[in-house]
Amino acid sequence: MSDWDYLTDLLVVGSGGGLTAAVTAANEGFDSLVIEKEDAIGGSTGMSGGVMWLPNNPLMADEGVADTLELGLEYFDSVVGPPTPASSLERRTAYIEQGAAMVRLLQDEGVHFVRCEGYSDYYAGVPGYRGGLARGRAIECDIFDGRELGPLLGKLRAAFAGGMIILTGEASKAQVMFRSIDGMRFAAKVAGRTVGARLKREVRLTNGAALVASLLRVLIARSIPLWTGTSLVDLVLEDGQVVGAVVNRGGKQIRVRTRGGVLLNAGGFARNREMREKYSGEQPNSGQWTHSNPGDTGEVIELAIKIGAATDLMDEAWWIPTTILPDGTPTFIHGERSKPGCIIVDSNGNRYFNETVSYMEAGQRMYQQDKIVGAVPSWFIMDSRFMRRYPIGFKPPMYVPKDWLKSGFLKKADSLSDLAAACDIDEEVLNSTVERFNGFAARGTDDDFHRGEGDHERFWGDPSNKPNPCLGPIDKPPFYAFRLYPGDVGTSGGMLCDEYSRVLDKGGDPVPGLYASGNSTASVMGRTYPGAGASIGASMVFAYIASKHATTRAVETAVRRNSVFRKESVDLESAVNDMRHE
Repeated sequence: MSDWDYLTDLLVVGSGGGLTAAVTAANEGFDSLVIEKEDAIGGSTGMSGGVMWLPNNPLMADEGVADTLELGLEYFDSVVGPPTPASSLERRTAYIEQGAAMVRLLQDEGVHFVRCEGYSDYYAGVPGYRGGLARGRAIECDIFDGRELGPLLGKLRAAFAGGMIILTGEASKAQVMFRSIDGMRFAAKVAGRTVGARLKREVRLTNGAALVASLLRVLIARSIPLWTGTSLVDLVLEDGQVVGAVVNRGGKQIRVRTRGGVLLNAGGFARNREMREKYSGEQPNSGQWTHSNPGDTGEVIELAIKIGAATDLMDEAWWIPTTILPDGTPTFIHGERSKPGCIIVDSNGNRYFNETVSYMEAGQRMYQQDKIVGAVPSWFIMDSRFMRRYPIGFKPPMYVPKDWLKSGFLKKADSLSDLAAACDIDEEVLNSTVERFNGFAARGTDDDFHRGEGDHERFWGDPSNKPNPCLGPIDKPPFYAFRLYPGDVGTSGGMLCDEYSRVLDKGGDPVPGLYASGNSTASVMGRTYPGAGASIGASMVFAYIASKHATTRAVETAVRRNSVFRKESVDLESAVNDMRHE
């Protein structure tokens, strides 16, 4: 058609896990175009730990960690539960099988992964669950020198670890690195990395930044265009098929024709208050505690709904217990919950769940308890021993910022009774709760909630604390408390897709030419989080699957139209700038 401005095989909307689709297409000899509405590249993936949870992945085989498709499916069945439309047996199988193929392809493209040894599956070792691995199924990118990106380095979203060069798989060591000789050695290793990089003027990236940077390097090498500041305006249909899209770049609308299809990997709607209130169901949240990227606003999902896409799990999110610092910044509380000397209580002063469970389950537990008695917010209670030994957020041990106390964010008292009064908690209940918990700590067994029994729980505990690395008494005054909310790192509901990443309509049939992955979709993980990197893993694997299917479709389209299989576009200067010249 004469009114198309740009022709490509695959249009990828979103620059997080969707970059995998562009790499995959290029590896097969196909064209793609990536658009990102933000000026920064990476989305929530770039802000994350950058870990992927992938059962039976090649790195496990290389290092002799036994795993199989069948064991992975058993774990899915045990943790996620019976198959559902979002988490069908076909999607689970495709996730495991094609995840391994994706890793091999990315390795061939020069992406360097490392295993997160010991970063256990979240339900491994927990009574009643099968198929989990204590050594873990998580992988992440190794340290990446950002200078390889040239000018694009300035467009990369910053990693959550800030200036410290720490891999996500090492984060548990970082929280106890001053508690043992091994910990001190690790601290010296991290310090050496960080100082060494500065002396050499290297830009060493880790976490999500390293993952996105590794994919970007491939895009640069293969001259794959990536347009930042470019938003999806509309999807174009012909005879019930998605044949392209209208995008807005710099105020100019560009019509992009696709041979293979459009992949929506643009995140969820964590920062869209109206959508969250509309779909929140029994877990009400307007996004006020989210950690997601600023562009996580949901309009791409709304466009898909407008053309008939089915959705599911729209009330769900990747919950993570969060506190709000005096300046309004949300900070997630993750490994801290597994350390000895702390508990989480509701507004009455009662413990109500195992504090060390996966962050998603912890958020769900907070909402469940809130239906019974106030638990949003809950209170994180600890003693001075905890404050001296362990970090809170990115606050180092043995340090209490003055504004934390002055602002009232952190409550401090010489007795538990006074702390209860400061938090408006029942004094007798809190004292009784702590007394009972201290008895468990002395024995090393939590009779109420089994804290510290799972492999993942112990991974985040303090190995120097005996007999249970997650249980220690709360008995050293002064005592401290801060509020805890069910924050999130993104929503986990969206378009329903099949095992080929094709978006399904309300009748269960694929919408031809439309694919989706990541937080734009109803997660294959259902309402659970099986292991570190489950959301990023699914985003990248299903982007890979979508690309493989869409490029096959592109060949069929080219044959039907007798068109030459090559990239074509009109002379529209703003539309053809190579990403390296942005």
